[in-house]
Amino acid sequence: MKIEYDQEADALYIQLRDGEVDDNIDIETGITLDLDHNRRIIGIEILDAQKVLSSDNIFNISFENLPIRKFESVGAFPSVS
Repeated sequence: MKIEYDQEADALYIQLRDGEVDDNIDIETGITLDLDHNRRIIGIEILDAQKVLSSDNIFNISFENLPIRKFESVGAFPSVS
């Protein structure tokens, strides 16, 4: 997963998986789902992100209940005792 914020465009993109976008669905004004050819969600685009999410929410990301052991094997997170 990758989260990107474009400050100039005030757009937030959450990429859930790699793939080629085949279609998209506007789920509400300024929020679009990108879909692959199997209709699986590839990513979520949020326009006017600071208005939709507020500045506090954009820059404060929390991770909960992640399967840390899987990530440890590739060295993405430090070991948890």
